[in-house]
Amino acid sequence: QVQLVESGGGLVQTGGSLTLSCAASGGTLNSYVTGWFRQAPGKEREFVAARRTSAYPLYADSVKGRFTISADNARNTVFLQMNSLKPEDTAVYYCATTRVIRSSWRDVGQYNNWGQGTQVTVSS
Repeated sequence: QVQLVESGGGLVQTGGSLTLSCAASGGTLNSYVTGWFRQAPGKEREFVAARRTSAYPLYADSVKGRFTISADNARNTVFLQMNSLKPEDTAVYYCATTRVIRSSWRDVGQYNNWGQGTQVTVSS
């Protein structure tokens, strides 16, 4: 089973940028759909972005144009570049993978490997 470790979270001011990393072991990320999700206090986990090799990435409307998902296959790592951050982006960010998508890349339930999460806090 793939193990995922996120890093790169932190505290940033509104309008700032952060890059999150999701490093994988025990499997090759380019064989999976890899997604980023986030969960704010008191809210459900929500889709942020997802990618798969040789496919167009998918973004939530709330982050489109500000966030970019990418991968470095040599490092077996997926990144989430976050620009123009807003206070409403504050959440714990998780990466997740799955080999098979039966419905939508946006569906939390489609992913069966999860990292431990990294906190992103955007101050106003």
